Amino acid sequence: MALRIFNTLTRRKEDFVPLVPGEARMYVCGVTVYDLSHIGHARSALSFDVIRRYLAFKGLRVMFVKNFTDVDDRIIRRANEEGVEATVISERYIAEYRADMASLGIRPPDVEPKATEHVPQMLELIERLLKRGLAYVLEGDVYFEVRRFPTYGKLSGKNLDELEAGARVDVDERKRDPLDFALWKAAKPGEPSWPSPWGPGRPGWHIECSVMAMQYLGETFDFHGGGEDLIFPHHENEIAQSEGATGKPFVRCWAHNGFVNLASEKMSKSLGNTLWIKDMVQRHEPEALRLYFLGTHYRHPLEFADERVSESAKALGRLQALVEEAERIGGKGTPKPGPDGGVFDEVAAHRERFEAAMDDDFNTPQALGVLFDLARFLQGIRTQLEQERVGAGPFLMGVGELVTLGRVLGLLEGGARAQAPVDPQLKARVESLVYLREQARKQRDFAEADRLRDELVRLGVTLKDTRGGTTWTLTP
Repeated sequence: MALRIFNTLTRRKEDFVPLVPGEARMYVCGVTVYDLSHIGHARSALSFDVIRRYLAFKGLRVMFVKNFTDVDDRIIRRANEEGVEATVISERYIAEYRADMASLGIRPPDVEPKATEHVPQMLELIERLLKRGLAYVLEGDVYFEVRRFPTYGKLSGKNLDELEAGARVDVDERKRDPLDFALWKAAKPGEPSWPSPWGPGRPGWHIECSVMAMQYLGETFDFHGGGEDLIFPHHENEIAQSEGATGKPFVRCWAHNGFVNLASEKMSKSLGNTLWIKDMVQRHEPEALRLYFLGTHYRHPLEFADERVSESAKALGRLQALVEEAERIGGKGTPKPGPDGGVFDEVAAHRERFEAAMDDDFNTPQALGVLFDLARFLQGIRTQLEQERVGAGPFLMGVGELVTLGRVLGLLEGGARAQAPVDPQLKARVESLVYLREQARKQRDFAEADRLRDELVRLGVTLKDTRGGTTWTLTP
């Protein structure tokens, strides 16, 4: 069965056919780094982490890019409130984000670009739009003229009349049309700015992702993901400015994850019901959180409840117990030959069912059902092993396959981190925590510095503070 993905652009499932055979180039919109990350961010990151893992499992060479928006009104506002440069805020929360992702077992992207590192490329793209007559300059600002892009609205399904009647747009009476969106914003007092042909200023939000995606993946690439709240206006505007500049299709397949709700209410900071990742991984085993999230299809809304995560932890424990039993048996040396009890054929059948589920738009609820069916089968084989009706080899092979399939979903990896000092997820988390501790010490927030030190010690890290900074090593 071919891998089929629901494409937001066409509103149907389609065979995933990479632009370059054997490769998959994918971009996912990252976070705006002005605050801590919450479980909504976790749900999105986890969804696309699993998609990336499965594409690699299918034998594709995956190039995965995920950006940081590190210049934004909210970053600037927070910097002004704290009396620091905007980069202090953005670097603080980039470090926090990386630590959060590592704690959840989210693999780092191949490229993790920052918007502020790509301003020259943004200026170049804006110039191309101006030359094509799709943008105009207005008192140092530059706007994209929506009505000059005939297919605007094709991703969201919105038409221009609906949008004009009340869609979320920037309010600026100077614009030619209320729908036009900013590509470049003229500098204001107290804001970071860059030189441009239209005067000092900073990029608009939407232009950032077009530039960073095309910089690393090409003018047309395979897969673009993000939360469903980004479909309009962000992704709609990405398409308009990218295709308007290049004349080529921007993205072949668009995918969007659903929201996280609390008691059927959308989680939001304005409602005061935000659940931060750093708090959640203290309350729950990270893989149990992951298992819980994957129990709902990535496109559907997820109803969050602590008690359900606790149930997932118990279910995860059943898988982990099988792995621990296999490690105990395997630790005794090479098992003696014995009857296979049909294990090989049964395990192969489970693998086929797992792949069939994942090939159907990454149906993780069904894939998890296959994992637990396989675990129940292996529990029965373990009983037969005690009765010497089956050999240890088939049991160990079956558990090995359970681990292989589990790790496609980011499960059953907990032991690897403690045993592998070079694990990139652990390295990213340690480096981020060390950075945050150094910042806390500079700000003389010694209570926070001590808390971060204790967290590093729990990870097996030895710290050495010097005048030149802090160095660290993993405790053997």
